[in-house]
Amino acid sequence: MSRQNRRELTGLQKAAVLLISLGPEMSSKILKHMRDDEIEQLTLEIANMRRFPDDIRDKVFEEFQQLCTAQQYLSQGGIQYAREVLEKALGPQKAAEIINRLTVNLQVRPFDFVRKTDPAQLLNFIQGEHPQTIALILAYLSPEQAAIVMSGLPPERQIDVAKRIALMDRTSPEVIREVEQVLERKLSTMVTQDFTSTGGV
Repeated sequence: MSRQNRRELTGLQKAAVLLISLGPEMSSKILKHMRDDEIEQLTLEIANMRRFPDDIRDKVFEEFQQLCTAQQYLSQGGIQYAREVLEKALGPQKAAEIINRLTVNLQVRPFDFVRKTDPAQLLNFIQGEHPQTIALILAYLSPEQAAIVMSGLPPERQIDVAKRIALMDRTSPEVIREVEQVLERKLSTMVTQDFTSTGGV
């Protein structure tokens, strides 16, 4: 493996290094969860890969462990929680790199915190938002959640939102992140107020 490859492995090359290092039995279990085209690409990469030094293997394992840890944090408390924990553990720059890779490689979907919210509470939360914002949020919900929220909207707003979903173009990641952050802050404030009003701290 050349010096250039040592410095800049592609995602496919890292996956190949990982599977080779894990051995045939463990690798076969991982491949069972992949699509046919992914298996084909990865198998070709493994077949073409020459021996690699231990430091490359160790670096790939370290990155894989970091991604798994970040994914665990995400499942516990959303992407903001994962970011905060990783920043404390690894520093802001390294945390940002891991979160970015996680978002791309593991396909973390926007509005994860919204999907964990009760649909009835979500309806109460977003019904005052602009129809385009509602359409954007519903587009990332499960069909069941979206149907519950949609059915609770006034009939004229249902039609407006449905049209916007049908005609929605690809929204830029920057806009999605901005809307997501604003909504998360609003929802967090609302939950805190509800908790306080019921006798919390």
